[in-house]
Amino acid sequence: MSSIEQQIEEVLEQVRPALRMDGGGIELISYNKETQVVEVRLQGACVGCPMSQITLKMGVEAAIQDAIPEIKEVIAID
Repeated sequence: MSSIEQQIEEVLEQVRPALRMDGGGIELISYNKETQVVEVRLQGACVGCPMSQITLKMGVEAAIQDAIPEIKEVIAID
């Protein structure tokens, strides 16, 4: 695991408690250093929730980009 992946995982650890409060979760799937894109999988109540895209962009992506400015995008995969 690269140091950037470890940093991403640390950020995800910070957002997980909020997701758990709503019965959800998040898992790091991959980080592509060429495209600077992070892929995550939403879990539990987050799956299919209409708010999940907002949570992903405004919460998770914002937190990751704040910690690691070179990250371009965070996308959710099924």
